Amino acid sequence: MQSEFTYRVYCAARQIPSGRVCTYGCLAAMAGNPRAARIVGYIMHTCSASEGVPCHRVVTRDGRLCPSYTQQHNLLQAEGVHFLADGRVDMKKFAWP
Repeated sequence: MQSEFTYRVYCAARQIPSGRVCTYGCLAAMAGNPRAARIVGYIMHTCSASEGVPCHRVVTRDGRLCPSYTQQHNLLQAEGVHFLADGRVDMKKFAWP
């Protein structure tokens, strides 16, 4: 059984449009707890594909990807997200909202 906060995080993450990314902190704020970015990171790390949550669209505030999520880069690239030379998402163009 998931917590109420987890449910709100999943609902917020499902709103991220294809081809855009959201930060852990922004998602935490959208779910009602702006200081819970690390908890959002854990929630995204543990969610299963059956939840229908586009967790690959959630990145750090400077556009870094999750190092243990090897498919994240390919999934974002397939949605048209561009990356800077250092491998970070171009947050000026692709950050949502």
